[in-house]
Amino acid sequence: MDVVSSLPQVTGEVVYLAKTPEKPHVYTYDPPEGVAKTNIVPEAHTVPIFDMRPVADGLTLDLQGFALVDAPTSVTDFYDEAQLAATYYPEAVDLVKRATGANRVVVFDHTIRRREQGVEDRAPGTPRQPVTRIHGDYTEVSGPQRVRDLMGAEADELLNRRFAIVNVWRPIRGPLFDAPLALCDATSVAEGDLVPQDLVYRDRKGEIYGLTFNPAHRWYYAPAMRADEALLLKCFDSEKDGRARFMPHTSFADPNAPVNPLPRESIELRTLVFFDD
Repeated sequence: MDVVSSLPQVTGEVVYLAKTPEKPHVYTYDPPEGVAKTNIVPEAHTVPIFDMRPVADGLTLDLQGFALVDAPTSVTDFYDEAQLAATYYPEAVDLVKRATGANRVVVFDHTIRRREQGVEDRAPGTPRQPVTRIHGDYTEVSGPQRVRDLMGAEADELLNRRFAIVNVWRPIRGPLFDAPLALCDATSVAEGDLVPQDLVYRDRKGEIYGLTFNPAHRWYYAPAMRADEALLLKCFDSEKDGRARFMPHTSFADPNAPVNPLPRESIELRTLVFFDD
C-alpha cells in the first residue's frame, strides 16, 4: 500500500468543469441583456480527500504546489485594513520568502470570505463566499499579465526571470470545519486537464483555469485548521522545469464536520514572488 492511500481520508463532492466546445466564461456582474452570465457546465464528482497532516512535512510548493505551515500572527482584527497593511502584509512577506527562497515578495491584494448559507459568491451587498467550483487562479496567459498590470516599468525586466504567484490562506476563526479547502496535488494533474476560462469584470477580463475530471487526481485537505496555521498555494510559476506550476483547489463540505459548525471566515492574501535567477 502506498503512503497516500494509507492516510486518513474523507469522501467529499468537488465540482469539476464539464468539457464543452466553447471557451467557458463567467461574468462577475449582471451582463448585457441576452448574454449568459456563464456558460460553464458543472460536473460534480465524489472523490477521496486525504488528510495532509500526517505527511505535511513532505509537502512542498515546488512538488505538490501547496504547503501547510505554522503561521502565528500579531494581527488582532482581520477586518481592520490598517492593521492588515501594517502587520499582516509584512508577516506574509516573511512567510513566503522563507518558504520559497525568493529575494522579493510583493503583496498585491487580499480577500476576506465570510460564509452566509445560501448566498452566491459576488452577490451584491454580501460578503465574498467560499468558492465551490474547482479552479486555478492564474493561467499561462494571466500570470505574466498580472505582473504587467502591477509592476509598471519594472515588468519587462522581472518577466525575464523566474517569478511565481503564491497565496497565503488562513482561517480567521478556528478550528475550521465549514467549507475547508481541498487542494489537488499538482503532480496528479495532466496538462490537458486544465481548461482556460474567462472571468469578465466591468473594466477588464481575467483568465483562470477550470479542471476537467481525471480519476488520477489526488486531493488533500487540512482538517480543523487553526487560526495560527496557513496554507501556501502556488497559483502560478513561470519555471518550466517540471516543478508545480498551477494548483487547482476548491472548498468542499467536510463530512466529519460537527453539526452547525461556525461559519467559515477566512483571508487569502496574494503575492508576486520574484527570484534572482
